Amino acid sequence: MSALSIVSFDSQSRSKTAISLTLITLVMTMSGCDHAQPVSKLSSAESKPSANSLKNDASQRVVSPDWGNAATLTAMGYPPVATGDVRLWDRWVDTPSLPPDIVDLGGRYQPNAELVAQLPIDMVIDNPFYVHARRLYGDVSTESVMFSASGKVATWADYTEPTRTLSRLIGQPTAAEAYIKQSKQDMEQAGAQLQARYPHVNKFAVVQFSDANNVRMYVNNSLFKPAFAAMGKELVVLGEGNNYGFVSKRVGDLAALDDDVCLLIVDPLSPITRAEMKDSLIWQRLGYGQTRCIGELTPIWIYGGMSSLVSLANQLSTVQLQGGAAS
Repeated sequence: MSALSIVSFDSQSRSKTAISLTLITLVMTMSGCDHAQPVSKLSSAESKPSANSLKNDASQRVVSPDWGNAATLTAMGYPPVATGDVRLWDRWVDTPSLPPDIVDLGGRYQPNAELVAQLPIDMVIDNPFYVHARRLYGDVSTESVMFSASGKVATWADYTEPTRTLSRLIGQPTAAEAYIKQSKQDMEQAGAQLQARYPHVNKFAVVQFSDANNVRMYVNNSLFKPAFAAMGKELVVLGEGNNYGFVSKRVGDLAALDDDVCLLIVDPLSPITRAEMKDSLIWQRLGYGQTRCIGELTPIWIYGGMSSLVSLANQLSTVQLQGGAAS
C-alpha cells in the first residue's frame, strides 16, 4: 500500500497520520547525515569541557574542519561549534579533549553540507587544504589559518602568529597572549622534567611507522623542531623533508643515526606492524631498547598548532625511555 493511500480515513485520522509522517520525515532527514551526528554528552561527573560553557558570549561562533585550528581554539578556551571526523580525534589528536557537545561535521575533507547549513555559525576557519569545501558554507564568511613552517626550518613564530590570528578572528584578541605565555612556561617546565629524568639524553629523532619496513621521519620544517628547541633539546634528522615536514625512509636507514640519538615512535602503531617489527632481523640489529634509546608517544596531531607543541612537551616529560643513553 502506498504512503498516499494510507492517508484516506476520517479527518481525525488524517490529522494524526500527517503528524506521524512529519515526525518520520524529520527523523529520516537527521539520520541521513552520515557520520555527522553530534557527539553524545558526557555525564556531569566527567570533566570534559563544554563548548557552551567555555565560549564567551562575545566570541564568534566558529566551525573548523581542520584539527589544528580546532585543537588550538579548544586549548585557548574557545572551542569551535563543530569540527570534522570527531570519532577519530582520540586516535590521531588525543589532547586537548573536545567538548562533549561539539558537532561532528562528518569527514574533514568532505563536510556534510546539510548539517553545515543548519548550524548557527558566524565563521568558518579552515586552511588551503579545505578550500574546495568552501562552496558548502553558503554566505558564511571563511578565513584561512595555517600552522606550518614558513621556511625550511620551523620556528616558534610559525606557531605563535597563527595562534594570534585565531584569537583576533574569534573576537578575543588577548586570549592568545595568555595562552602563548602559559604554553612557553609549560614547555620549559616539561623540558626541565625530562632533563632531570634522563640527563644523558639530549638528541631525538622522531618517526611514525607506515609499516614494518618504512617510516616517516619528521624533520626541521615540522613542529618537532620548535618544540624540542623550547625544551632545550635537539631534533636529529636524515635529509630534508617535504611540505608536510617529513621524509620517507626505510627502517634500515635508521642505522645512520648516532648511538646517542634517542628514537621516538609516534602512535598510532598498528598491532600488525608491531608484531612484524618484533620479528624483523633489521629492527633487531638496530638495537633499539638495548644499545640504543627508544621511546613511544601517544598520538600527537603532527599538523597541529600550539596545542600540539604543548601536548608533545607534556608527553616527553613523562615518557618512558629504554636503552642506550637512557639506561
